[in-house]
Amino acid sequence: MTAVKDSAAYPAHRLAMPIYHPELLAMPVPRYTSYPTAAEFHDGIGAAEQAEALAAVALGAPVSLYVHIPYCHEICWYCGCTTGATGRPERLTHYLDALAREIDTVAERMWGQVVSIHFGGGSPNALPPRDFVALSERLQARFDCAATLEIAAELDPRTLDRAYAKALAEAGVTRVSLGVQTFADPVQRAIHRIQPYAMVAAAVADLRAAGIPAINFDLMYGLPGQTARDIGETLAAAIDLAPDRVAMFGYAHMPRLLPRQRMIAEVNLPGTAARFAQSALAAGLLADADYIAIGFDHFARPHDSLAIAAALGRLRRNFQGFTDEPADAIVGLGASAISQYDGLLVQNEKHVGRYRLRMADGGLAGARGVRRSEADRRRGAVIERLLCDDAADVPAGDLAEALPELQPLIARGLVEIGDSRIAIPPEGRPYARLVAAAFDVYRPSSAARLSRAG
Repeated sequence: MTAVKDSAAYPAHRLAMPIYHPELLAMPVPRYTSYPTAAEFHDGIGAAEQAEALAAVALGAPVSLYVHIPYCHEICWYCGCTTGATGRPERLTHYLDALAREIDTVAERMWGQVVSIHFGGGSPNALPPRDFVALSERLQARFDCAATLEIAAELDPRTLDRAYAKALAEAGVTRVSLGVQTFADPVQRAIHRIQPYAMVAAAVADLRAAGIPAINFDLMYGLPGQTARDIGETLAAAIDLAPDRVAMFGYAHMPRLLPRQRMIAEVNLPGTAARFAQSALAAGLLADADYIAIGFDHFARPHDSLAIAAALGRLRRNFQGFTDEPADAIVGLGASAISQYDGLLVQNEKHVGRYRLRMADGGLAGARGVRRSEADRRRGAVIERLLCDDAADVPAGDLAEALPELQPLIARGLVEIGDSRIAIPPEGRPYARLVAAAFDVYRPSSAARLSRAG
């Protein structure tokens, strides 16, 4: 594991950051994995609308499946995911029974062709290996799957061994994302997630030995007690393991909404300036290692399909983050999973017990959501292109409405306006979500549920 002594060890250009505008970074903005965002979901949308949207997916249209496993062996204090401790083994058994029923019900109603399957959570490897394999096989048997099917899984390195890596390969998994977060031991203790470098390195070796071709790392900045030195050492160690992609997420501290985060004292969190510096340092170190910046928090090696999609203008943004998949429809399976259709966003029942009851009744699990109007779809397309391409063509009326919100950014050189076109220069990339937010007509009503821009 490569060590970095301290911030003074970095070359001067690594310390030259984009301009820091604290008044902008303090503003609450969504991450825009959808538009409208989940903050606008309501219980006036449910299973009936979900059934209608499923039936409207054209025969053979590309579809992505998202499968949610809402369990972890241990709960990390920073986590914002919908998950709980596995506890008794029968909790998983009962959940998988309900999930199997939902798979069968949805498969009977949906005629699209599945081009990708993404297992998220929680931790999908909270499932016993044989159950993960059986679940993957069931999905591939029930749905019409493309010959070049990508199967991806988010994994916890603490419960991943050689046998599990072989099971993932048997299940057809082609890409995994490892929740690394940080290699700094004091920071790991502060977030209740102990996983030494040797553990992650062994997991990477086991996955590659099993023949899984693509490995991603999820890392974080802004964690309690985290310093520039921690960022540097973590990035050096991560780069040594040569992941194909790196996601560098900023920790969002929202203890009012996420009780587990109350275990993290806000006084121990880096301030806005330190967070900004950590993010910029990480971006610089990854650029030095020849990773291509994708959107505002992803990085990929030039050969990776995400970097290729970005170069070709085919990058997408949805509930799975930045992605290269071609599907317009995302079908969510499992408790709390969100489905995305052209005219509808719908979320399954979040409470596992109530989800199981819905599945026992043989219906669909949709419990809340929002319809997407033509204006929503138009604005959503602008937001997606801004975050994916740093530029977008904008209808004149929408641009005129957004200009008052954009003026502070224009004045600081963080956004450029042309004839019906808006562009984000390199120095504006850390503020991309704020640029996108200028086109969000719902943001004032949802600000209390959002994290800061920086």
